[in-house]
This record gives sequence, C-alpha cells and structure tokens, in this order.
Amino acid sequence: MEIITDLLDHLNYFYVFFLMLLESTVIPVPSELVVAPAAFRAAAGELDIWLVILLATLGADCGASINYAAGYYLGRPIIYRFANSRLGHLCLLNQHKVEKSEKYFYDHGMVATITGRLLPGIRHLISIPAGLAKMHYWKFLLYTTIGAGAWNCILAAMGWYLHSIVPKEQLHDKIMEYSEYIKLVLVALVLVAIIYFLAKRYLKKRKSA
Repeated sequence: MEIITDLLDHLNYFYVFFLMLLESTVIPVPSELVVAPAAFRAAAGELDIWLVILLATLGADCGASINYAAGYYLGRPIIYRFANSRLGHLCLLNQHKVEKSEKYFYDHGMVATITGRLLPGIRHLISIPAGLAKMHYWKFLLYTTIGAGAWNCILAAMGWYLHSIVPKEQLHDKIMEYSEYIKLVLVALVLVAIIYFLAKRYLKKRKSA
C-alpha cells in the first residue's frame, strides 16, 4: 500500500515520537502503523529497535499526559462538550466513548491505566478518567509507561518478525491482519486478569466477613 511505502521511506525517530504522542491524545493515529513499520526498518538495519520502543513509549507518555491534564483541569462538562463537538467527531470521538473509558477506569481501578493501554477503543482515552479522578500523576505516569511500553514491545516484535517474511509492499495488509489476532489475544488476557483479581478480592472479603 502506498501509505505504508511512503511512511517507511520517511519514518525516523522524531516521527515515531510525534505520531505516538498524537495517538495517545484524541487524534486517531493507529499505533500499529507507526511502531510496526519503524521496527520493520530497524530489522533492515536502518533504525535501532530499542530507540524505536523508547521513543514510542515516551511519545505515548506525553500524549497521555495531555489527556490526563485535560481531565484534571477542564473537568467532565468541558470534556463531554468537546467530545460532542464537530472537532471531537472529526477525531472519531463522542461522549459514549468517553463514558465507556470512564466506566472501565472506575470498574477496574487505577490498574486500568495499564490494562486499558492494551485494549482497542480505550487505549487513547483511558488517561482522561484518570485525570477526572485526580489520580496521582506520578503513579499514573508509571502505569501508563508500563502499559504503553508493553504494547509498543508487542508491535515492535511484530514489525521485526514481518521483515523476515513479507516485502514492504505487503506490509500494511499483514500489519492489519496480525494486529487483529494480537488484539483478540490481548482482550482475552485482560479479561482473564480482571476475572482473577475480582475473584481474589471477593474471596478475601468472604474470609474477612
């Protein structure tokens, strides 16, 4: 696909950082089409894989911090107003999506800032409810770094692997195909983890009762 071919020709460390910053705000930049192609280039010896992961994670941290600050300082009414605005809709945002991320955060607690980074549809919005809840910033940043770092490592591993099996002309289709498999596996793993922690909390309450 031409977009991926052009991206591969121009992708560098700055673009990795900047695009991942945008991806963690409300601007719809698919991280799969940033980190995986960068890792593809790293496998060809054109970039350093560890710098790709580091800068992608730092970019995600910066973008997530912007969302966190928006939730913390602007509050729910302004966030909802933006989500329902024309600009919000251009960013593929609406109030329902914000409410969905809020529900996930409040249902699963602060650890949601880790697991939420692995879930499609919630990944780039989970920082907003963390800000609305006035979560301690440094704890938020630590959890975000863990979640974003894990996601970027997965994407980097995929891009590195794809370099050995597909030409760059087929990279876009393979990234989208493999991304769907990865998302399904991650959603299943997160659900298992949530069920485990809920069951553990329930049993602990029963023992203390």
